[in-house]
Amino acid sequence: MTRPIIKRTQTGVRIESSLLKVLKGLAEYTDLTLGDLLEGIVLHAFEGKAPFSADTRDVIARLKEVYGCDLMAKDSHQLVEGES
Repeated sequence: MTRPIIKRTQTGVRIESSLLKVLKGLAEYTDLTLGDLLEGIVLHAFEGKAPFSADTRDVIARLKEVYGCDLMAKDSHQLVEGES
């Protein structure tokens, strides 16, 4: 299989702090860069596919507990930013 040639763009994205910690932990666990992990999640979502196996979801649950991330899908687009 030929691997696609792409162009990546550096971006500054604001994201909830505990969620970012979970994503960074998961990237480390899966031996991916944070960007590669996010690309994979988005590409799966665009096709309506689940990006993670049951085992990986267990890892995510542990990382969420470690980093105090209690956000759920129902919270998306409902978050209110507090003062820093």
